[in-house]
Amino acid sequence: MTAGAALEAARVGRDGALSLRFERRGPATVVAGCRYTLPLQVLAPVALDDPAAVVSILNPTGGLVGGDRLSIHVHAAAGAHAVLTTPSATRVYRTEGEPTVQSVRLSVGPRAVVEWVPDHTIPFAGSALRQSIDVDLDETAGLILVDAFSAGRIALGEAWRFAALESAVSIRDARGWLLHDRFVLRGRAGHPALGGLGFTESRPYFASIAVMGGFDRDRFAADVQHLAAGGEAARLGVAGLPRGGALVRCLAPTAPTLVDSVEGCWRVARRALLGLPPLALRKG
Repeated sequence: MTAGAALEAARVGRDGALSLRFERRGPATVVAGCRYTLPLQVLAPVALDDPAAVVSILNPTGGLVGGDRLSIHVHAAAGAHAVLTTPSATRVYRTEGEPTVQSVRLSVGPRAVVEWVPDHTIPFAGSALRQSIDVDLDETAGLILVDAFSAGRIALGEAWRFAALESAVSIRDARGWLLHDRFVLRGRAGHPALGGLGFTESRPYFASIAVMGGFDRDRFAADVQHLAAGGEAARLGVAGLPRGGALVRCLAPTAPTLVDSVEGCWRVARRALLGLPPLALRKG
C-alpha cells in the first residue's frame, strides 16, 4: 500500500516512511503487513531456497538528497526470519542545506531472526547524512546487521569530501544495552588524516557487522580471521561483546573487495548463528 505524505512547502526533500511486519506461518515466513511512502519502496518478496522471507528496500528516485527524512520500521514476530537488503548501493547527493536523515528501527521477537544486509552507502562530495539504526532484540532472537560505506566516489577523486557522515547502531534487549556504536565524520577536500595511519590506512571503504544471538564466538572469530588470511587487500578485525554477540570491522581498498569481505562475513555469520548456507541474492 502506498500512502501520501505532507511536505513542508519551505523545505527541500521528501518524507519517506516504510513499515514491514513479518510473521511465521507454518514452516514459512510471510510479509504480514507492508506500508510505504515514497521515496521508500519495497519489491515483492523473493522466493529462494531458504527459510527466510527476502525483501529488497529501494529508492526509485535514484538517491537521497538533503532534507529527505526517511523512517523504516521492521517487526519480526515470534519465530519469523526476515532478510532485508537493497538492489544496489545507496547514493547520497550534495546538499547546500539540511542533511539527509534516515532512522531505522528493527524489532525482533522471540526466536525470530532479522538479517539487515543492505549494500554500502556512497556519500557524494558535499553530502550530509545522519543515520541511526535502533534494534530491540528479544533474548532468544538472532540478528545479523551490516553498516557499510565508501568514503565517496573514489574513482572521481572525491574521497572524504562529504560534508558530514554520521551513523549510530544501538542494540538492546530487555536487560539493557548489547551494543552502542557511533561515528561522526566531517569530510574536507585534501584532508589526508581520515585515510592515513590510525584511521582507514588508505582503504576508503569500511563496514561494521554485528552478530547477536547464541553461537560459538571463538569459532566465529577464527573463521572471520581466516577470510583475511588470503591476502593484504582487506583488513578484518573481530571482537566479542560483553553481553554476547560479536562485532566485525572491515577496511577495504575497493568496492569489489568490500563486497566480497562483507559477503564472506555474512556467510560465516549465517553458518555460525543459524546453521544455514550462504544466501545467493542474484542482484546482478
